[in-house]
Amino acid sequence: MAKEIVSFTPDECWDLLGSKEFGRLAYQLDGQVNIAPINYAVEDRRLVFRTGEGNKLLGVLQNPDVVFEVDDIGPEWAASIIVRGKASELAHEEALWADQMRLRPWIRSEKQHVVVISPTEVSGMKFRLHQPWKSMFPQP
Repeated sequence: MAKEIVSFTPDECWDLLGSKEFGRLAYQLDGQVNIAPINYAVEDRRLVFRTGEGNKLLGVLQNPDVVFEVDDIGPEWAASIIVRGKASELAHEEALWADQMRLRPWIRSEKQHVVVISPTEVSGMKFRLHQPWKSMFPQP
């Protein structure tokens, strides 16, 4: 019988991270943990995202320890990649290269700040989906 849970190697984690562009960022602000959806890109085994003025930027500037998560769900398997790391805003000159990346905002808003997450830990797993609802109905 095939395994129900399979751990990813670091390379498999980065392959999946590189194939996606939407995930969730967990950050701290004023003693509370917050989570926000972000679109991102992978560059040199770092995660890059744009943000405007607001809680995300303030949170990562006050406390750079962040966690990022991305999912992949198919008909038979679901996967989750977790990246723990340090976030930092790039200075304007350093951030110019981000204009060349596949880093498309999903909404029309000013996002003039470029943030990079430098990972300290990357892990991932995939899980076999049992989909019990498929057997809950009579078969024709």
